[in-house]
Amino acid sequence: MITSTIAIVLVLGGLIFFHELGHFVVARIFGMGVKAFSLGFGPKMVGFTSGKTDYKISWIPLGGYVALAGEQGEEETDFPDDKLFSHRPAWQRLCVVAAGPFFNFLLAFLIYWFLALAQGQGVVLPLVGGVLPDSPAAAAGFVKGDMITTIDGAPVNSWTRMVEIIRAAEGKPLQVAVDRAGEKLTLTVTPQVNTFKDLFGKDVTVPMVGINQSGQMRYEPIEGIGAWPALRQTWYMSEVVVKGFLSIIERLIPVESVGGPIMLAQMVHESAQNGLFALLGMMAIISINLAIINLLPIPVLDGGHILFFALEIVFRRPLNERWKAMSMRVGLLILLLIMSLAIFNDVRRLLG
Repeated sequence: MITSTIAIVLVLGGLIFFHELGHFVVARIFGMGVKAFSLGFGPKMVGFTSGKTDYKISWIPLGGYVALAGEQGEEETDFPDDKLFSHRPAWQRLCVVAAGPFFNFLLAFLIYWFLALAQGQGVVLPLVGGVLPDSPAAAAGFVKGDMITTIDGAPVNSWTRMVEIIRAAEGKPLQVAVDRAGEKLTLTVTPQVNTFKDLFGKDVTVPMVGINQSGQMRYEPIEGIGAWPALRQTWYMSEVVVKGFLSIIERLIPVESVGGPIMLAQMVHESAQNGLFALLGMMAIISINLAIINLLPIPVLDGGHILFFALEIVFRRPLNERWKAMSMRVGLLILLLIMSLAIFNDVRRLLG
């Protein structure tokens, strides 16, 4: 329990630190004044002052912040006008805000790079982790633990390859060879073609057999220094996260699956039980989630500020302050509703 608690503190603290470090580093590169760099909110627990910047850890561990001089357009006595955030060109302010999510992507890339060097490139095994009831796979006789070896004679060495073959079949019957605890079996399954509307109202058809992956992986040696596989993995996981968000909007994934801080802590706890590599992999996934959430064009999030600065660049003048203040209130309301939903789901899962 103590190990998991330490893991949760280190993982979440590390994610917050790296996100805020992005804002801080780019602000410093542009020569902007920084008043404070804080992990957490509220009163200062520990810290020190260097130059004109107060570095601290605060008592409320619900995020962090970098306070820039003149961030809200206020007058500053400790910093000259040329170091104020509000006096800088819109493109510089946009870069400072975008640096937080960018650093979260960078952290995920660095973690995947380390994992690639330490254990090789991970490949998800074509191992059945579960069979959906009333699915083609259930009717064909698939059971949990079946290792798929070939489909219509084509070798299957990964879950990704298996999905490619099933989708290419376009609903035609398939002869699937499986290894069931050493016993070789051949099962006939006809994928069910499901049709649903995507975010833009377009009909999308996907052949599915109704099995879930087990999540077990094998690791293959990488070629070169491993940077390219790490970049590919970062891109792939980013696509997975975006598709997950879109699936929630399209109601393909129920909103009940949205989780909050309790679910996050549980995920880190479970990963910590499986060793350092599993914990780092989970940290990379959470970092990508944090980056993409912050890029949503909702005022009060980084994505909302990026949108404001982009519009300022396009129209070549600051946006109306009254309109910005109103949109910030709406954005705060949306964010509070999402957080309330996530916490409600967390509590319901605990009670259930």
